[in-house]
Amino acid sequence: MAAAKSNTNWFAIGVSIAVVVVLVVLGGLVVFLNNQATAPGVAPKSDIINEETGAISFGDGKDEVDTFVDFMCPICGTFEDQYGEKLQAAAADGKITLNIHPVSILDRFSQNTQFSTRAAGAMYCVAEKAPEAALDYFNLLFANQPEENTAGLTDDELASLAEQAGAGAAADCIADGTYMDFVLDQTKAQEIAGTPTIEVNGKRLDLQAGDITEMEKLLG
Repeated sequence: MAAAKSNTNWFAIGVSIAVVVVLVVLGGLVVFLNNQATAPGVAPKSDIINEETGAISFGDGKDEVDTFVDFMCPICGTFEDQYGEKLQAAAADGKITLNIHPVSILDRFSQNTQFSTRAAGAMYCVAEKAPEAALDYFNLLFANQPEENTAGLTDDELASLAEQAGAGAAADCIADGTYMDFVLDQTKAQEIAGTPTIEVNGKRLDLQAGDITEMEKLLG
C-alpha cells in the first residue's frame, strides 16, 4: 500500500515562526526603549554632592539649611539677594551646612530653550569638575539671571560664566547637557511645587506665610 502523502505546509510554518520571532524582537525593543525612557539620569559625583539627596553642600555645621532653587525664578533671585550671603557666611563659619538643590520647574518660561534645566545641569557640572568654584558659579548664575519669558543664557554663556568662576573644565559637560536628565529626576523626587523652597533641619518652611524665623535664628 502506498504511503500517505504528507499535507504538512512547511512554508506556512516557516512564516509563522518568523512572525513569532519578529514579535519577540519587537517586544524586547519596546521594553528596552521604555526602560531607557524611565532610567534615571547619570548622577554627578563629587565630594560636595550628596549621593542620596543630590544636594550640593557647603560647610559642616550641625544645623542644616536646604534651599531648592530654579535659576530662572525671580523670587529665588530676591531670596539670594536677601539671604544668600548670610547663608554662605554661616556655612563658611561652620555654623550650618548649606545644601543647595538646583531644580527645574520654570522651563516653560524660557521660550523652549529649557534654560532652568540647562542652568541646573551646568551647576552640577561645575560642582563635579571644579567643586572649589561651585559657590562662585552659583552666585554668578544669579548675578546674571535672565528674566522670565526670555530665552535665558545660551550654553556658551553658561560655560563662559563657569570659566569666570574658575571652572573652565566644566565646559564640555555643560555643552553636552550631561546632567539635564539628573536635574529632572531630582526635581520630581523632591516634589517641589514652587521655588524657592527652604527646609531647616528637614522641616519645610511656609514662606508664603512668612515662616522664616527658624532660618533667621540660625543666622543670628
